[in-house]
Amino acid sequence: MTDTAATEASASPLPYDAILVLSFGGPEGTDDIMPFLENVLRGRNVPRERMLSVAHHYELFDGVSPINQQNRDLIAALRQSLDAHSIGLPIYWGNRNWHPLLPDTLREMVRDGRRHALTYITSAYSSYSGCRQYLEDIKRAQAEVGPDAPRVSTLRKFYNHPDFIRANADRVRDALATIAEPRRASTMVVFTAHSIPLGMAQSSRYVSQLRETARLVAEDVGIPRWELVYQSRSGPPTQPWLEPDICETLRELHDKGDDTVVVAPIGFLSDHVEVLYDLDVEARQLADELGMTMARAQTVGTHPTFVEMIRQLIAERIQPGAERRFLGSEGTRPDTCAPDCCGGSQRAREATGRSM
Repeated sequence: MTDTAATEASASPLPYDAILVLSFGGPEGTDDIMPFLENVLRGRNVPRERMLSVAHHYELFDGVSPINQQNRDLIAALRQSLDAHSIGLPIYWGNRNWHPLLPDTLREMVRDGRRHALTYITSAYSSYSGCRQYLEDIKRAQAEVGPDAPRVSTLRKFYNHPDFIRANADRVRDALATIAEPRRASTMVVFTAHSIPLGMAQSSRYVSQLRETARLVAEDVGIPRWELVYQSRSGPPTQPWLEPDICETLRELHDKGDDTVVVAPIGFLSDHVEVLYDLDVEARQLADELGMTMARAQTVGTHPTFVEMIRQLIAERIQPGAERRFLGSEGTRPDTCAPDCCGGSQRAREATGRSM
């Protein structure tokens, strides 16, 4: 399905002079781990023991998170797609927690004379940490850079975009293809997403959007059995977070007689350390202990259809009257978030952080 674009693009044929890819960031060596985590956890109520525990996860991968290189690869693929459609806007890249840091990127844009960036945030779903916090990061970076800082407008959330669904469906099909054919039809597909505090979840559409994505992917692939679960919880035991956890789910499936599972991290766009550790280390180790066959679907990453989706989202904003594609009955999210969207409240800001 499609909507007709009704955005600020209607005021001018091309109000933007740059594309900004805005992401989380990750360390690229052992010396980066602790400074990176200190950036992530600044102002958050996370015990140092938890930070040291997460640091160990990064140490298992020599301190290198794949997220930065995956963003470089994504930017290169997006550049090719934009050029093929005669969209000549330059692409800049800034991160929340590690180099290139967003304020430095905005300063680079000022030096280049850029005044208004159209921003792709590497998050498909609405939540405080996946949406509102990035908007706060932008405002903070603009204030740091000063009055010459460029304007920054964001692309809409794309959890139900047909190409996002198709790219995820292709990843699930690839994982299912590794399962012996007689067992594929009965294989349970477990979709995972980052757990967040219940208070944060209740102030956003995070869960409903994830369920819609899972439903649409399952429908595309023809999956009869699927479940949405969570991973990467980082809060204290006294604070309720979204459940069930992936490892708890694997135990329950085993107890019910399931011996084959596909795990698909649809809540993530790239294979960073949380995906590698929580799924490829912890969950796989548990599956092996239980005698279960576990296939892990890849994230969308630089899937060509996903890259094409980003180009389409950009085209929506720079081409008046462009179609806004979506699947399901929920329509498309607005381009501009309401002031109180995604837990724009003190409670959400004080909630224990995610995405370490």
